[in-house]
Amino acid sequence: MFKKIYLLLLPISFAALQLTAQVIHLGIDRLEQSGFREVAGKRIGLLTHPAGVNRHGVSSIDILRSSPNTELVALFGPEHGIYGNEKANVPVDNKIDRRTGLPVYSLYGEFRWPSDKMLRGLDALVIDLQDIGVRSYTYVSCMLRAMESCFKNGVEVIVLDRPNPLGGIKVDGPPLNKEWRSYVGDIFTPYVHGLTIGEIAIMARYCLGWIRPDRVSPQQLKAAKLKVIPMRGWTRSMQWPDTGLRWIPTSPYIPDLSAVLGYAMTGLGSQEGGFSHGIGTAYPFRLLRHNKKSAAEIKRALELKNIPGLAYTIMQTKTANGSLVEGVYIKVMNWKAVRPTEISFHMMQLSAKWEKPNPFAHAKNINLFNKHVGNSAWWTEISQRGSKARVNQFVGRWESQSKAFQKNSRRFYLYK
Repeated sequence: MFKKIYLLLLPISFAALQLTAQVIHLGIDRLEQSGFREVAGKRIGLLTHPAGVNRHGVSSIDILRSSPNTELVALFGPEHGIYGNEKANVPVDNKIDRRTGLPVYSLYGEFRWPSDKMLRGLDALVIDLQDIGVRSYTYVSCMLRAMESCFKNGVEVIVLDRPNPLGGIKVDGPPLNKEWRSYVGDIFTPYVHGLTIGEIAIMARYCLGWIRPDRVSPQQLKAAKLKVIPMRGWTRSMQWPDTGLRWIPTSPYIPDLSAVLGYAMTGLGSQEGGFSHGIGTAYPFRLLRHNKKSAAEIKRALELKNIPGLAYTIMQTKTANGSLVEGVYIKVMNWKAVRPTEISFHMMQLSAKWEKPNPFAHAKNINLFNKHVGNSAWWTEISQRGSKARVNQFVGRWESQSKAFQKNSRRFYLYK
């Protein structure tokens, strides 16, 4: 049923994907190539950020402003704003964009859902956001909440699809339980989900409970209009370097693909245990240090864990203030073998071994951590059992759940 629905909405030739695999045409490229057919004659808003560009690096804002027979009347910004220059976790105000003269409505300030007033007069909201393939990254949450407001107000949603930089095959990590749903985890997927942002939009539209019933009535959801403009040339086996596209930082701490991979691997490692993750150096989420252990000791401890697909090297670098530091850089040797989130939980187990008393038994940021992980079971385990926490048992359980999710989500795939 679902497959028929989305294929009717989004015709795509898998043969064409194979024939043009080396040239990636993004959703914005496909929209432009169609002569802007999907937005013709419409007053539109655009939810985007600096990575919202076509394959030549031209901003989607400029492309839509110049499109014929279309009126771009408002911009909407996620966390970090439409130009990516706002700090993380800092509310952003509404403003007038000096470059275009258009109103910019912040969806990371007073409002997390576009208000009725923001959407008034719009025929469609176009969404062009680059995700990084993990659940606890707020752009997907921003898209989902924008969809809810649009469905409530009868505004069409048009999602311009983009690659998952981690590829579309790797699915890994703990799933999200309903009680821990939040802005840092708003979709019911494993932590590494293996989906494009367009595929997530389709799942949200048709999977029971993803669209909040207190926000959108059954009648409004039934009448909701969603179009996803798929890419051409992208296949699920591609990671970002395979696309030939230039990476534009999606947020201050994700400057390159190295950080994308690192965020998937160490982003869940709680700061309570004395580890730092390379923030403030040239290797965010890849360079590990611990306040009680040398780099050599950290490297040896991680090597003894025998985590598949990873290796470690000691590296010296400088922090943003010029201080020289030494840490352990995580190397991905075999992406197929890696379970990205696994190392985060081994790091927490090592912290419980090295820090006395157990730093997780009386930690302060429990709720925020559980929102990122998506459940409280692991925190109970690490806080009660400390260095004896059963990491492999949890990782094995999450691996089985990830495989089940991947099997069930295939009917929403847009790409072979």
